[in-house]
Amino acid sequence: MVLLATVLASGLAQLGGSVVNVALPDIGVDLGADLTALQWIVNAYMLSLSAFLLLGGSLGDRYGRRRVFVIGVILFAMTSVACAVAPDVSALIAFRAAQGVAAALMVPGSLAIIEAVFVPTDRSAAVGTWSGLGGVAAAVGPVLGGFLVQAGPDGWRTTFLLNLPLAAAVLLAARRIPETRDEDARGLPDLTGAVLAAAGLGSLMFGLTQGAGGGWAPGALIAVAIGIALLAGFLINEARVRYPLMPLSLFASGVFRAANAVTFVVYAALGGALFLLPLQLQLVAGFSPVISGAALLPVTVLMLLFSARAGRLAQRIGPRWPMTIGPVLAGLGLILLGRIGGEASLVADVLPAVLVFGAGLSIAVAPLTATALAAAPPQQVGVASAVNNDIARVAGLLAVALLPSLVGIDQAAYASPEAFSEGFGRATLAAGLLCAAGGLLSAVTLRDHSLAGACEEAAQAGAATHTPDLIPVRHDR
Repeated sequence: MVLLATVLASGLAQLGGSVVNVALPDIGVDLGADLTALQWIVNAYMLSLSAFLLLGGSLGDRYGRRRVFVIGVILFAMTSVACAVAPDVSALIAFRAAQGVAAALMVPGSLAIIEAVFVPTDRSAAVGTWSGLGGVAAAVGPVLGGFLVQAGPDGWRTTFLLNLPLAAAVLLAARRIPETRDEDARGLPDLTGAVLAAAGLGSLMFGLTQGAGGGWAPGALIAVAIGIALLAGFLINEARVRYPLMPLSLFASGVFRAANAVTFVVYAALGGALFLLPLQLQLVAGFSPVISGAALLPVTVLMLLFSARAGRLAQRIGPRWPMTIGPVLAGLGLILLGRIGGEASLVADVLPAVLVFGAGLSIAVAPLTATALAAAPPQQVGVASAVNNDIARVAGLLAVALLPSLVGIDQAAYASPEAFSEGFGRATLAAGLLCAAGGLLSAVTLRDHSLAGACEEAAQAGAATHTPDLIPVRHDR
């Protein structure tokens, strides 16, 4: 039941991004949204999720991971309904931002609960199962979403209502989750750090998105500069405050640094390419929303079959080679997606690329996630999960904001299938090379040790700071 609740919650958070991507063309037509507005529909969710992930992890460690997790699920369901009834594009962007805040309370608890409840020898397999099964909702969701865009009574609006039955199932399963927290946490959460992180990321993303799409006007450059300054202030605050949102001591572990560096590179590649893929499939190849949503379904099947096995393999031989081979293979799959054009065939052009891409992700995702968590002291698994998730989300944010303009996709190209297709080919090549670079980074920065070695390193770091181990807390009904 613990695994079921965390898997479904992970699927909810992923659904918040993936199902919207499939509906973007119809949202653009219905609400009169241009390319920049479509970017903000995606990035508003990712931005608020990234900005408040650290606070969500800290609140869970401090006040109870199960409690904060459940609150996040309830708020996610409520904001999904709000998105479904949004009257215009501005309201939809605002509700998407609120949905991201709810996900920020839910996402870090998902992995932290697994890390806290499962014994060390089972954690990698549990994380692998979480990775594989969690992707099922994210992949099936776009298929159902595409069907609802075509046949639903309210088109794209109905897609947001897919979250409601999943949220109800999570709440039922969550009744069996034992409460855990960091018993060493004291004082109030680092609200100053939360404000600096949220304002810094918001200003930076606004400047990058507006600048990339509008020729880097002075206002965009000023927003970027303010964002960088605020994020620098966030790091200074984290170094000085007594109970930081992001303890910089986490980065004393070389394994933690390496895992998060690889996370940033790989998820930047994925975020940029997967934002553009549904647009290419529908606007250029002429696929229906249902077929576009189903295009990545083989990725889920492969992850379901092999992610847990990849987690167990990394437990035995160490994460270095799975984290090297997986991103390189996934990068090759992204490059092959560039073959999709106006006369593309689902079987001949899309399926081979998706299979190669899915095989790479199946090898890489579970070891990457398990390594980042195993390198953290036991009492900081919540914040470590939040940091790793945050790095992945920020990488995706940057890619969605910058990649289209870097490869020549602007508003004019968005209106021209031929120009859009040319830009998409350049985008998949760049994303594929970037993803493969993440694999090479793993080969250089990770040693051939097991995940047990990372756990031992983390335990030594925890002992050095004289903090107690995680203590489960039971609440009487």
